[in-house]
Amino acid sequence: MRILYIDTSSNYLITGIVENDKLLVSTNKKLDQNLSRDAVPELAKMFDKVNLEPKDIDKIIVVDGPGSFTGIRIGVTIAKVFAYALKKNITTISSLEAMKESVNDASYFVPVIDARRGYVYAAIYNKNDREILNSGYIKLSVLKDKLKMLEDYLIITNDDIEVDGIKTKYKPDILKIVEKYKTRKNINPHSVNPNYLKLTEAEEHLLDSK
Repeated sequence: MRILYIDTSSNYLITGIVENDKLLVSTNKKLDQNLSRDAVPELAKMFDKVNLEPKDIDKIIVVDGPGSFTGIRIGVTIAKVFAYALKKNITTISSLEAMKESVNDASYFVPVIDARRGYVYAAIYNKNDREILNSGYIKLSVLKDKLKMLEDYLIITNDDIEVDGIKTKYKPDILKIVEKYKTRKNINPHSVNPNYLKLTEAEEHLLDSK
């Protein structure tokens, strides 16, 4: 089985192709504002490196959020188009799940993404994958209070988060992520949507004005 992994939830394009428990090729490239323009060409380059075409993929795993609103929309749209047009299986995972799965050796795993204004996207998982704190958009102060009740936890983040504990950078382990979630239930491409975990700023302002 060949699986295409796509993550554009940050300003990076993180993608790879896994075949029969082997990572054939991968890309981890910072694209910033050029993500919408360059994501598909970069994917094409990756396929060319291993002499494959999108039709040769059996399944797509796409990160549906949280993270950059624009980035998430780009990755989800690409994955949906591929899956629908080529009649391929598709499933989603969260960026927090991907972050958690890319590290080892802790009793608790705490992926954290800065959501600004004193808020973070975060979750707490134990080593058996049980969510001790459900994935969500929460105040950083709330996360700090939760961490006071834990020992031997590892914070996974690429952001400058002021929180006590051992921290490690998120370095995506595409093979490990895909192996973990390759059997997750397939869903209808039309049901694949961004999972922002919060309203956009425009939506928040609209609600505040009512």
